[in-house]
Amino acid sequence: MQAADVLQAARDRGVMIATAESCTGGLIAGALTEVPGSSDAFDRGFVTYSNGAKQQMLGVTSDTLSEFGAVSEEVAAQMAAGALRNSDAGIAVSVTGIAGPGGSEHKPEGRVCFGIAQAYGTRTETVEFGAIGRHRVRAATVEHALQLLLDALRG
Repeated sequence: MQAADVLQAARDRGVMIATAESCTGGLIAGALTEVPGSSDAFDRGFVTYSNGAKQQMLGVTSDTLSEFGAVSEEVAAQMAAGALRNSDAGIAVSVTGIAGPGGSEHKPEGRVCFGIAQAYGTRTETVEFGAIGRHRVRAATVEHALQLLLDALRG
């Protein structure tokens, strides 16, 4: 089970995990806390679906939202950094995307931006899952976020 592996890797590193989620609405935190005993490696999750929540809870700036939009690596970076700063975690993952249906030419359905923040910095990436349906985009996002956490914790 991937979530159990992530939690064990966090224990091995002696760090707690935080999540900052938009398009997944807490599913990453849910996957981690589904594992018995997760409380020793999972600190907290932020579900920041609205732009206001991203600003209030994570410190995403209005300038970043205006310039790049909510679905951007710039916002994902600020979300992950904010989750790290506002928690007792040593690593944080963030996701913001368009699960669908919908999207636009510039921001298509299935685009998800990810952030991973640790004490030494934040990195981001964008994955185009495609118009595979809301449920499948969200599930794929959870899997990818867990893999990013695992890779970062083992790296």
